[in-house]
Amino acid sequence: MVKSGTLILHTAARILMPLQLLFSVFLLLRGHDEPGGGFIAGLVAAGAFTLYLFAFGVSATREVLRMVDPRDLIGMGLLLGMISVFPAWFVDQPFLTAQWWTIPGVDFYASTPLIFDIGVYLAVLGSVLAMVMTLMEVDKDEP
Repeated sequence: MVKSGTLILHTAARILMPLQLLFSVFLLLRGHDEPGGGFIAGLVAAGAFTLYLFAFGVSATREVLRMVDPRDLIGMGLLLGMISVFPAWFVDQPFLTAQWWTIPGVDFYASTPLIFDIGVYLAVLGSVLAMVMTLMEVDKDEP
């Protein structure tokens, strides 16, 4: 069984978790035309939550997630992935054609690839968290 509890691990988890989550958002937003994207960003975010999980345990990590079950993240990610393929149909373009929208007031372009990447991000994050949390709970039950 993994024993959580060292001072160094607690301190590192509290400092590194927000930094890792911020870096994962950077990778997510950067990822369409440059290295990055939903998959690696989801892995980085899952690494942040896993570090917190090892430091403070499953129940503390569930509190940080604020009643969001990892399986719900998987479902939301799959839903966003499916939603991202339909906007092309509404403008009479071929299926899966990328659509881009300018957001007024900021220098940012929303797009269907970004919606798809967010879906991948959530699906990967939910999958890894579900696996690690389940393994930690099973390990806790064994003698």
